[in-house]
Amino acid sequence: MFFHIVLERNMQLHPRHFGRDLRDKLVAKLVKDVEGTCSGRHGFIVAITGIDSVGKGLIRDGTGFVTFPVKYQCVVFRPFKGEILEAVVTMVNKMGFFAEAGPVQIFVSNHVSGLILCCDFLVACLSITLLGQNHFCIGTIKDDFLGVISDPGATS
Repeated sequence: MFFHIVLERNMQLHPRHFGRDLRDKLVAKLVKDVEGTCSGRHGFIVAITGIDSVGKGLIRDGTGFVTFPVKYQCVVFRPFKGEILEAVVTMVNKMGFFAEAGPVQIFVSNHVSGLILCCDFLVACLSITLLGQNHFCIGTIKDDFLGVISDPGATS
């Protein structure tokens, strides 16, 4: 599921970036550091949609770096248990198949799937685990309205 939330982050900026375009450099660094990352609490940060405020900078002793508190709006993707996701099969093996729904990797066992083709599926997440910086789901296609979306071998 996608959510639009407000987050806050302390950004450190090197003194060489001080000048007229300080705010632009700060925003560019925020986008570079934050977009595409994952946190267990909020999920995957898809895009930064706006900057609410940039606080007063605090000079760090000894380094010259300045720390700015930045409050920003962003779109995040966080799957939850029971959610139905459209996924693309990426790998098939004797145990089942792996599929991807955006940045989320999903495993569906042969015990709950039957015959597997390489195509698009609607998958329900049974459990979600955060492994490092990635979400991993155990899924099923054995439920109402789940399964193959498109079959590349079918003729129209």
